[in-house]
Amino acid sequence: MNIAFFLIPKKEVIYLPVNSTMRQALEKMEYHRYTAVPLIDEHGKYSGTITEGDLLWKMKNTPDLTFADTERVMITEIPWRMTNSPVGVNAEMEDLLSLAIVQNFVPVVDDSEIFIGIIRRREIIEYYVGHSPRK
Repeated sequence: MNIAFFLIPKKEVIYLPVNSTMRQALEKMEYHRYTAVPLIDEHGKYSGTITEGDLLWKMKNTPDLTFADTERVMITEIPWRMTNSPVGVNAEMEDLLSLAIVQNFVPVVDDSEIFIGIIRRREIIEYYVGHSPRK
């Protein structure tokens, strides 16, 4: 089944510009209670996903970094521990299962690589539960 039926459009997705600060990421994640958010570049293309773990590792590995200092740390300075792979809008739900194992959501891009939304792990699992053979 085409993923478009399960897409949460960009206008309903919490994301950050890739040129945001660490503090902006921390505050947005705290406010929305998310553990990961997609990053979008100035052209609207998906750049990656920043996670709580990435932010925590940056704090741990930067001994003199205080919370106040996080407004001077750009997200581009924070190493990402994993890469969330996007899929094209014409992908099928069957293409997403392996991605959902390691990602909270799967970013979706159009034919020009422009970020158009996400499909949450929840929808992927519900799809498979609804389509599994019953005994």
